[in-house]
Order: sequence, then structure tokens, then C-alpha cells
Amino acid sequence: MPASALERTARPRRSRTRSRTVNSRAALAVSTLKPHQYDLRPACAQLICPDCRTWAPITGIQTKKPKLVPHDTGRAGKEAAVRCQGSNRLVTVDVRVTTWEKRMVDGHAETAHRRRTTVRRKPKVAPPLAVSQIAAQQAPPAAEPGNDQPLWMLRREQWASTESAVRDADVRRAQLPDGDAPLGAPPVPLTTLHPQRPAR
Repeated sequence: MPASALERTARPRRSRTRSRTVNSRAALAVSTLKPHQYDLRPACAQLICPDCRTWAPITGIQTKKPKLVPHDTGRAGKEAAVRCQGSNRLVTVDVRVTTWEKRMVDGHAETAHRRRTTVRRKPKVAPPLAVSQIAAQQAPPAAEPGNDQPLWMLRREQWASTESAVRDADVRRAQLPDGDAPLGAPPVPLTTLHPQRPAR
């Protein structure tokens, strides 16, 4: 007989089983699982098996000894038929159905309107220049080859070329146009006040 014929695949899980076999492991308490890891509705009672991390039906959910049905670890008809060690394990239903439904509704209300946050990349800032680089940028270029004037003299010439424009701007800034005085306020003095101390 060829080896391929001996290899069995996982069978479809039956929702209910009448096996009287009981797993010797301790009963699995439903309260140790998260609300989204089990379903306590009588029509489709099931939970995620902690051993194989797959959904397995619970048989006898309304009896005194509910337990997980025998199930394989692989997908039905596609993977090898390896029986899970959590098969026929007793289940302790210590959570009320109404409490579980309330948790599920509250969790859905909290997560239904969540949106992923947009990642905002910080702009890359160029590293600051060193003091020597700043000084090199501020140094005025030589007007003619062989110009050995000191820096203070070049600055003085630059100021002399722009002094008149600066003075004109200061005069225009000091003049107040009509209508700029605040309403209901005393006029702004245009002359410099020199208060004197009262004689003792």
C-alpha cells in the first residue's frame, strides 16, 4: 500500500459529539479567556482551544459537564490529522451569558470608530553650522586683489553707503498718520519729556 494512502487528513469538526471520554486535564475556566475568545450562545457555543488556537465547539453547554469536542490541530481536509491534546476537556462556564454579551457590546462600541493615526514625519533639520563656518560666511569678499583693509574699516564703508536710507526710514516710522490715535485717549506726545524732581 503506498505511503500517500496511509496519510490521513483532518476531519471536519462536528458541532456535537456523544463521546463519554473525558480528558484527565484540569477543567478550563471560561473566565480565564478574553471575551472575544469564546461564544456562549447555546446555538453555537464554542471557544478558542488554548492548545491549538483554533475554534472548537462546546458540547453539553447547558448540562453539568460541558466539554470540548474532539478536534484536530490542522485544517479539515488540508492538513495532517493530529488530534489536539485539548479534546474532550471539561469546560467550567463561570461567566453569565448576559455579562459576556455586555462586554462584547461595550468592546465593539469602543473599537468600531477607531481609525489608524496618520504617521507625520518630522522634517529633517540641517545640523547647525560651526562658529568658523558662520565667520567664513560673514567675511566680506575682497573688492580688489591685494586689498588689506581691516574688517572694521570695511564695515564702516558699508554703513556709510546705507546710512541715509536708514535715517529716512526712521523718520518715516516716527511720523504718525491721521486717524491712528486711539479713540477716547489722550494724544500721544511727540516731544521727549524731561521730568524734574520736585524741590524739597
